[in-house]
Amino acid sequence: MSTAGKGPTLTVCRDCCCGTTRKHPGVDHAAQLARFRAAAPVRVSDCLDACAYSNVVVVSPSRAGRAAGARPVWLFGVLDADTEDELTAWIAAGGPGIADPPGMLDLRIFTPARRIRSAVT
Repeated sequence: MSTAGKGPTLTVCRDCCCGTTRKHPGVDHAAQLARFRAAAPVRVSDCLDACAYSNVVVVSPSRAGRAAGARPVWLFGVLDADTEDELTAWIAAGGPGIADPPGMLDLRIFTPARRIRSAVT
């Protein structure tokens, strides 16, 4: 697992529409969160205010990634094992600013409104 401050970190939206069985009944959100915590430090947010994109995960770059000019990367639709695999592989490879997103993960990147972005930077 990455040590806080060295590797990428994740912010995971939960407790609103993301991360609930109400909106995504077939997803084991607790298992997903445990898997992410095994790969990187995770901060759980009540709501990232990007509900139209649901199941949102923000990957914040490591110190080295920030030094390379990377900013937090917002991902939507993190709802299946393949996407989780790609996300954890990207974290292991160094994440934003260090490695390109693997597989189809880059198709899940979105840019939230400026007001929303400022809450996670």
